[in-house]
Amino acid sequence: MTERLTLPEKAVGGLLRALGALPWSWLSALGAGLGVMTYLVAVRARRVARINIALCFPELSSRARERLVRRHFVAMGRNALTTARLWWASEEEFYRRVRIVERASYDEATARGRNIIFLAPHFLGLEIGGLRVSIERPCISMYRAPASVLAQLLLRRRSRFGGLLWRHDAPLRPLIRAIQDHKPFYYLPDLDPGGAQAVVTPFFGVPTPTLTALARIARLSDAVVLPCYTRKLPGAGGFEVTIGAALAPFPTDDILADATRMNAAIEQAVRKMPEQYLWTYKRFKRVCRDGKSPYE
Repeated sequence: MTERLTLPEKAVGGLLRALGALPWSWLSALGAGLGVMTYLVAVRARRVARINIALCFPELSSRARERLVRRHFVAMGRNALTTARLWWASEEEFYRRVRIVERASYDEATARGRNIIFLAPHFLGLEIGGLRVSIERPCISMYRAPASVLAQLLLRRRSRFGGLLWRHDAPLRPLIRAIQDHKPFYYLPDLDPGGAQAVVTPFFGVPTPTLTALARIARLSDAVVLPCYTRKLPGAGGFEVTIGAALAPFPTDDILADATRMNAAIEQAVRKMPEQYLWTYKRFKRVCRDGKSPYE
């Protein structure tokens, strides 16, 4: 992508860089305040988060679920402001603030010359985790056409450490060749399948249309799939990236079993840091009960 910025991108970028110049502890405190304010005024987003959390954690009391919703918005605010700083941070600061804390499976796969796909669900630190692993080796990350000046600007920042961009609706063959050329693929699995090939498999016990692309790409590229989760640490802490053990057996000859295995891996990670999953996304909008979406 071209590096020439438009005037609106320069203006937005300047504001974000100015914000990022604030002390890290200030950003965390201001982000928490931003999260509380967003919780109070973002009625639609708050409603979606409540519905998602009620579907995924029916065992919690209504009060406990509401606490989780509030914690999610606070985490979202903190993540937004600290991420704004890291988009333009020096490589030295980025290394200091974003650490890979578990990576044995990644190092083993690299030593064996395996092709690699990172399974990177929609946690709030998703973008920062993608940048961090791209410092190690340039990674391919998928994207959708940006719909705003901010989205366009941040899309450019994804490649600052050598990352490669692949549009989600682009032909699959070049992507497969790139993975086979030992470029890791940072794959976002929990998207709305739309009209794409999907199967219905449980996610937190809810039968949910789930994309089957991960198993297909892994099979065609002969790649190992490594879960990759990014956590924003409490308060003024930075970020931690965990690269878990490879999904196994994966892929198999059973696309339903593969999709179920993928969802189980995501669910396991969500239960460890539930406030940091993207609950404002309509993950269940194609789940129909009595002919209606849960969001209707």
